[in-house]
Amino acid sequence: MTKADLVENVYLKTGFSKKESAEIVEGVFELIKQSLEQGEKIKIAGFGNFVVKHKASRRGRNPQTGEEIEISSRKILTFKPSQVLKSAINGER
Repeated sequence: MTKADLVENVYLKTGFSKKESAEIVEGVFELIKQSLEQGEKIKIAGFGNFVVKHKASRRGRNPQTGEEIEISSRKILTFKPSQVLKSAINGER
């Protein structure tokens, strides 16, 4: 499913114009993005949690040369689905 598909579904289910539906979808994505950038946790009931975690620097190895390298610390985004979503995916509704 693409962003255009989401816009189309919002349009069909709400009765808003396509332009309004696109603005709603863009607004929701922008709000989620800003919250994650600030390090906030996003919890969507019945769907799951988005969490930004800090991954410490570590030693790695270049697979082509075998040379040891330092992999810098960074932030990563994780998603943990809710039990409701897991059940729906597995057909346990």
